[in-house]
Amino acid sequence: MGKIKDQLELLDDGGVLSEVKSQLAAGTSPEAILDECKDAMAVIGEEFSEGRMFVSDLMMAANIFESITAEVMPLIKDVFEGSSKGKVVIGTVKGDIHNIGKDLVANMLLVNGFEVIDLGVDVEPDSFITAIKENDATVLAISCLLVSCYESIKATVDALQAAGLRDGVKVIIGGGPIDELVVDFSGADAFGRDPQDAIKLCEEVLA
Repeated sequence: MGKIKDQLELLDDGGVLSEVKSQLAAGTSPEAILDECKDAMAVIGEEFSEGRMFVSDLMMAANIFESITAEVMPLIKDVFEGSSKGKVVIGTVKGDIHNIGKDLVANMLLVNGFEVIDLGVDVEPDSFITAIKENDATVLAISCLLVSCYESIKATVDALQAAGLRDGVKVIIGGGPIDELVVDFSGADAFGRDPQDAIKLCEEVLA
């Protein structure tokens, strides 16, 4: 073990996918493979935060990680059922169609034991509200990479308030330009700089 982590950190897409398939065939548990991937993604996130990796590297890592989870998750679906840490509704806000960061956070939450309801991109406030009601979710994670869409974040939080759900739902936001000022403007509860932040925030909220 360890080879998957090393190859993912090197962004060796072909090599790591081949290794994943080989280890699954040899009897390695899917959970062990996901643990290696989580460790690798944590390292990649740290290197990105410290300027040793670029946005293009993060995008490639996210795509590789998504391919691995697509290979592994069907084999361990039953492991996650009934043992969820909590439900998180996630989506990219109305007016923004960026999905790489959102997908990475969604996958990292999933393999860390959360039940994730992913609404995709360009999500209307009412769609977030409907998903929260239908799934009885207590965390809303909103992704936004466009400064022009800050108003959409605020509109979503306002819609949550108007629906009478605000007190029971924590709103976390994230994306390249997001900071504490956007939290204050939108009425959200907190922001995360990377997937590890998102996981930590969700764990704190749902503890």
